[in-house]
Amino acid sequence: MKLVRRKYQPEVVELNITAFLNLMVILVPFLLITAVFSRMTILEIELPPQGAVNNQQEKIKLQLELIIRKDSFEIRDVNLGRIKYLERSKTEDNWKTFSNVLLEIKNRFPEEQGITLLLEPGINYKTLIQVMDRVRVTDVIQITDVETVELFPNISIGDAPEIIPVSGTMEKQGAVSNVE
Repeated sequence: MKLVRRKYQPEVVELNITAFLNLMVILVPFLLITAVFSRMTILEIELPPQGAVNNQQEKIKLQLELIIRKDSFEIRDVNLGRIKYLERSKTEDNWKTFSNVLLEIKNRFPEEQGITLLLEPGINYKTLIQVMDRVRVTDVIQITDVETVELFPNISIGDAPEIIPVSGTMEKQGAVSNVE
């Protein structure tokens, strides 16, 4: 007896992509709409080049540094040293004096655009942002209006140098602070 073999013919299955297309019709407009609302403001920060060598032929110019510590702000120049020392209180900082000192420096050196913020470890993010906002611009009150003046928009960030205790001076300061 002879076996009859039938050829197996697979059924043609049609791919149903209706559900996938429905998902795309809803997902694409949703992504486009939410992309508009997720903008971020970016502040460009310029870092100084590592190992940069100053040219002796260049004339000495102002290189501002602002050292931010838990109890003080110190505005200084790399070449000249300390310009202004401002105490900080735990409740509120004296931003008016801070802005006035920076405005006076800007008036003396109008071409200067850069400042380096040196932070002590433990300074919180909110303080950093407040300082950056006040270093970039300040409001000057004229007779009838308020004018926004650009101070130092090119900001670099680094670590503050450690305070090195001087043997005789720190003992005296420590004794005074213990009495208080």
